[in-house]
Amino acid sequence: MKFEYLARTSQGETQAGLIEASNETVALKTLQEHRLIVLRLRPADKGFILLRKIKIFSRVNKKEMFVFFRQLAILVEAGVPLIQSLRALGGRLKNALFREIVFEVAEDIDGGASFSKALNRYPNTFSPFCINLIKTGEVSGSLQKSLTYLADYLEKQHYLASKVRNAMIYPLFILAVFVVVTLLVVTMVMPTLTTILIETGQELPLSTRILIGTNNFFRNWGWLALVGLVVAGFLLFRYRKTTKLRIILDRIELKLPILGGIFRQIYLARLADTLSVLIKGGVSLLRSLSVAGEVVGSMVFQRIIFRARDEVKAGRSISDVLESYRDFPPIFCQMVRIGEKTGKLDYILDKLSTFYSKEVESIVNNLSQLIEPILIVCLAMGVAVLVFAVFMPIYGLVGAF
Repeated sequence: MKFEYLARTSQGETQAGLIEASNETVALKTLQEHRLIVLRLRPADKGFILLRKIKIFSRVNKKEMFVFFRQLAILVEAGVPLIQSLRALGGRLKNALFREIVFEVAEDIDGGASFSKALNRYPNTFSPFCINLIKTGEVSGSLQKSLTYLADYLEKQHYLASKVRNAMIYPLFILAVFVVVTLLVVTMVMPTLTTILIETGQELPLSTRILIGTNNFFRNWGWLALVGLVVAGFLLFRYRKTTKLRIILDRIELKLPILGGIFRQIYLARLADTLSVLIKGGVSLLRSLSVAGEVVGSMVFQRIIFRARDEVKAGRSISDVLESYRDFPPIFCQMVRIGEKTGKLDYILDKLSTFYSKEVESIVNNLSQLIEPILIVCLAMGVAVLVFAVFMPIYGLVGAF
């Protein structure tokens, strides 16, 4: 939050301004660290309280997160104390929610908490992966290295997800436009055309009868379809986090044509990258598997990884467990086995992560190049069906006269 202050400098000059801090005590301490004699300190105008309290409208995106940890790693490597680094970076953050969290983390550390424990208070912002990697860096005395690993990991995940997301924007937009145009034709053109054609008594083409039937359905039962969609959307939102529903949706996701293969390779790349970074950072194998399962993003892969963790605890190797699942290709399992035998599992996993990330990029790039002609053909066919359904009866009617 922001505080207004009035202070006197060491030269006796009066200075007024605003300062960002988690509370009044932190604000006062920060001003005193700048050799200011504080005369007055009070909260700034709070603005519209509803927007301040309802934090559902704010979130910390992946780009903000990896940029923050990258800058923090540089400051720590330069010898700047952690608390001072956090406050300096927090003051520069544009995201109000993230700024508030960083200031509160700095305050907790100033109060005696460890960095990882302070981050653990915000599980919705900092993932178990972040917390465990930083905790390991604290224990081993290599916090800067852990922060660098973390920034690299988050940056790689951000750009991989962005590439896939950007590739899907164009086809989804075109599909949405086509659906809207079709609905406009069905609901605005067909009613008038239907009346005219029925009065003529001529036999209508199949495509025209389908459009007329669709129009009648929307006119008579459209409200029911809308209610059904709303109820289905509510139920999906309400129960989206339940384990059973997530497993069903994740299995459907992996079986989608083309996209299923992309999602599978994304999860494999994320799993390999997560395990590689954690093991390099000094996290134990069992703990690395637990964290990787939590952050992989798919309940299907999570259950497999957790089973691998339990089997490793019982003395089996990771590769033995993974080989029994079709979701893991043979090359992945063989490379993991080589890493286990040679003691270079982190190195092998890093190479696997690079391999699958490049595979995803290659597929997405090829898909982007192929999607345009495919869309043109599909749209041409759709338009042809609409034109045939609308104009053929009119042509037949004109020919009859």
